[in-house]
Amino acid sequence: MNSNRSYSRFKTEFKVRPDDIDMFNHVHNSTYFDYVLAARYEQMEAHYGMSMEEFLSQGFGWVVKTAYVDYKRPLTLGDSFVVETGISELQERGCKVIFTIVNKKTNKICSDGWFDYVLIEIKSGRSARVTPEMIERYSI
Repeated sequence: MNSNRSYSRFKTEFKVRPDDIDMFNHVHNSTYFDYVLAARYEQMEAHYGMSMEEFLSQGFGWVVKTAYVDYKRPLTLGDSFVVETGISELQERGCKVIFTIVNKKTNKICSDGWFDYVLIEIKSGRSARVTPEMIERYSI
């Protein structure tokens, strides 16, 4: 697959909730993963036209193989922020998704990074090849 190809990026807006806050009065580090996963879930349906439910109905699922997050600035209670994500690389058995989280008030990056996802067959739990239909629908 062509790893030099450029793919679309999409944005989803959230607001920090009280249950996102840790004992240091900012968003707990693991919650940034939740923000990215929630944004991807919404974007899969809204922008690619192939939701997670559709993958599941076909017997497939996406699992995180590797995740990298670079924390730059904290988010705090009530902050509105935008999670921008996009595929950076489609692979034979998965994809790499890059992300940026930006505080709306300051317009500064709070964190960025990437996730390597592997497509799995639900029944076997083993990796599966990305289908031509998936490639077509996600190559925007």
